[in-house]
Amino acid sequence: MSASSASTDTSATPSWRGFAGRHRASLVVVLGVVAALAVVVLLGGGAQTGAPLDPDNPGPDGTQALARVLDDQGVDVTVARDAEALEATDVTDDTTVVVTSTELLGETTARRLLAHTRGAGLVLVDPQPGLVDTIGSSEPPTRVTLDDGRDAQCSDPLFADLTVEVDRALAYPGDGCFPGEDGSLVVERRDVVLFGLSEALANDQILRADNAAVAVRLLGQRDRLVWYVPTIDDLPAGDGVSLETLLPRWIAPGLWLGAIAVIALVVWRARRLGPLATEPLPVVVKAIETTRARGRLYRKANDRPHAAQALRLATRTRVAARLRLAGPTDVALVHEVSRHTGRDEAEVSALLDPGEPPGSDHDLITLARGLAELDREVRRT
Repeated sequence: MSASSASTDTSATPSWRGFAGRHRASLVVVLGVVAALAVVVLLGGGAQTGAPLDPDNPGPDGTQALARVLDDQGVDVTVARDAEALEATDVTDDTTVVVTSTELLGETTARRLLAHTRGAGLVLVDPQPGLVDTIGSSEPPTRVTLDDGRDAQCSDPLFADLTVEVDRALAYPGDGCFPGEDGSLVVERRDVVLFGLSEALANDQILRADNAAVAVRLLGQRDRLVWYVPTIDDLPAGDGVSLETLLPRWIAPGLWLGAIAVIALVVWRARRLGPLATEPLPVVVKAIETTRARGRLYRKANDRPHAAQALRLATRTRVAARLRLAGPTDVALVHEVSRHTGRDEAEVSALLDPGEPPGSDHDLITLARGLAELDREVRRT
């Protein structure tokens, strides 16, 4: 029994060795994949996100590289991902608070942020006009494009002899570091640093020029760094970004001034209208064509009262001319027409005097026939 077992074990060992020899390349590949997966799990097993300028984002637009460098330099980096988490974090005078994704801060959230970080260092990355206005700056930033690097050119020793290089940035009016024609890229207002170089913090831009030195010096001044990444939940419904918050304050007075200038130009250059002038028509238009055209207009507009008024007025004018009555009153005209035609004055008054407008086309046609018949009777007499 034992001899048989020994023979079996002896035969199994050469068999495994033979298998390993025949598939050595495949085993090496499998072991390499397992080792790579182990490295990924051990080194990259932390939380990751795809939010721009997030310290846990390893992508090109993230800031994981900067966060790890600061951590290696001994800076205690804490990430707060909403307003409640920030307010739950202890902020003292040895703390720097950096805020990215500032476009998600409403007026209420911004005021809570300023109140909570009072006494600490506050850095706002690319703050927009609404946020800049909240901290007390009346002039909005300007979007600039940098073709070359820009030197610090300021007295702040923090950025002495440094040069930044990015594609696009925000320039803020006033004295600051990295100045240009449109303003400075880094400005301090009321103990708040406005940092318009968000691209300088990103993983794919941090190694350009002195971007890394600028970021590390700015955010590594104190022992603790609280990295506040706002979310859409930090934007209250009543503090939504509107067009009014994005426009500069001078836009409303400018629009009023432009409107006044346009009105003044219209008054100055408008054509003065004088009295109506009678001019002969360039062609002869038959009266019947004009009458029919006006009749079609009245019918299209469904204006029976106006048409009845025009018929009565024309009949009164012709009858008065034939009876040689100069400016007769209504009573005199009705009396003379009744005397010449033999009709009752009430009947004549119903035809000539304006009364109830015709209620239908049939009533209007009846009135027109009655006026035409009265005109013929006056003409015969």
